[in-house]
Amino acid sequence: MSSHRAKYTPGPAAGARIHKEGEKWTLVLVRDLRHPPAKVWEAITDPAHLREWAPFDPDRNLASVGAVKLTTVGAPKEHVAESQVKRAEAPKLLEYGWGGNDMRWELEPLQSGGTRLTLWHNIHRGFISMGAAGWHICFDVLDQLLAGERLGRIVGPDAMQFEGWQRLNAEYAQQFGVEPPHFPSTPRT
Repeated sequence: MSSHRAKYTPGPAAGARIHKEGEKWTLVLVRDLRHPPAKVWEAITDPAHLREWAPFDPDRNLASVGAVKLTTVGAPKEHVAESQVKRAEAPKLLEYGWGGNDMRWELEPLQSGGTRLTLWHNIHRGFISMGAAGWHICFDVLDQLLAGERLGRIVGPDAMQFEGWQRLNAEYAQQFGVEPPHFPSTPRT
């Protein structure tokens, strides 16, 4: 891994909220990126880019509607989710399912030439702070990747062992008014 990763520490929990419809909770994450929508679109749809930062590997490019298989990275045993890309409107909107949950990516051009990236992701309420912490780190890695500074993917158990993840999990739980899920932390070797 790069020396950039050794220096990386996630910032404070920010840019996330929850949207509740009865028992259905959706995590909404917003991140302003310095890069134009076309470049961000490629990073969220192209398998080669997704392998650098996302918590899953798709078996094809996500830029078109149709069936797709998403393999979760870092799961204790291989977990492949059969899914569908429901909408793909480059470079504005992408919708698909992952592990039984709906995901919606919205890309909005900013006057600065950058992009406001918004992710809507249904997550069980018991894991919503954990999801926010994980996506926070993924978005940091994505931002660095777009800037040409590869940190390497930090997802799943690797993310949970990463310095700053436990803090983010607790901060998001406090912001959302939920109890954070607790996992035993083991020292990194």
